Amino acid sequence: MGRENIVVSEKTKLLLALVALQFCFAGFHIVSRVALNIGVSKVVYPVYRNIIALLLIAPFAYFLEKKERPPLTFSLLVQFFLLALIGITANQGFYLLGLYYASPTFASAIQNLVPAITFIMAAVLRLEEVNFGRKDGLAKILGTVASIGGATIITLYQGPPLLHQILNMPEKNLVEEISERKAQNWTWGCIYLLGHCLSWAGWMVFQAPVLKKYPAKLTLTSYMCFFGLIQFLVIAAFLETDFNNWIIQSGEELFTILYAGIVASGIVVYLQTWCIHKSGPVFVAVFQPMQTLLVAIMAFLILGDQLYLGRIVGAVFIMLGLYSVLWGKNEENKLENQEDTLKKSLLDGSTVSDIP
Repeated sequence: MGRENIVVSEKTKLLLALVALQFCFAGFHIVSRVALNIGVSKVVYPVYRNIIALLLIAPFAYFLEKKERPPLTFSLLVQFFLLALIGITANQGFYLLGLYYASPTFASAIQNLVPAITFIMAAVLRLEEVNFGRKDGLAKILGTVASIGGATIITLYQGPPLLHQILNMPEKNLVEEISERKAQNWTWGCIYLLGHCLSWAGWMVFQAPVLKKYPAKLTLTSYMCFFGLIQFLVIAAFLETDFNNWIIQSGEELFTILYAGIVASGIVVYLQTWCIHKSGPVFVAVFQPMQTLLVAIMAFLILGDQLYLGRIVGAVFIMLGLYSVLWGKNEENKLENQEDTLKKSLLDGSTVSDIP
């Protein structure tokens, strides 16, 4: 009984971590749009973000993972560098470029390609089992499709308004104003955000085997932040030579940088790494569509945007899709546990000899 309680507790922690992860990401969409709108440099922003994240995570990594940290090899360092290149530099760089030309809602919506891309990558590399002949495999596939479909409905189908605007803030049309001003570069925004999705999915997939060899998650996160910082500094040396762009000039700018560093890099990167270690890359990626729903809600509450029927309908599909994937993953784990138990019984000679 105690063991079952522990299992339930671990599942609850995982689900809470995944939901918290999407809340942090949704807030980052709004904060990043504000940062770009007030003129923060697209190169300086990620540099400060990764400095803060490194300062936040590194001390915990050093003291808490002394005993579980495997020996560091040159091969591991190369893998850390490449993970940083994909998951930090390319991921953050493409995102900011895409957000600059597009909008937070669109950026959040196109990120729902990540589960599908992750699923395909993991299946090709045989990191995720895909069994079309079993109900758990079909549940995972249909759940992923339903989640992506729900997020697409939220984006493309507006429907009638459900509530009157309760806020009348000057910033409420921020998304629309930015989209109109950058309409001529919308195509580039789509291209950059697609690159962001590809790099993000690749980072989650390639991180899974590295975690098996190097399970010290905080230390791995610290190395990725460090190498990502070095890579962005090299880029900044060529693209951002104006010293004035490195000076923080307002409290609003400071808040966006602190949120990006502490929440979006420090907390989020560790949470996502922990979740991947516990459940695998596809299970983590499938929660991505929830972010679009949260962005829609935050836009309504913070920016005063209207809440429409299409967002509610999309939310229903997202929740049904998440339930389907959760059920499929749970059934798959049960089946794997039964197979492990059977193999152990067959290898145990006493179990066979005791049969009359």
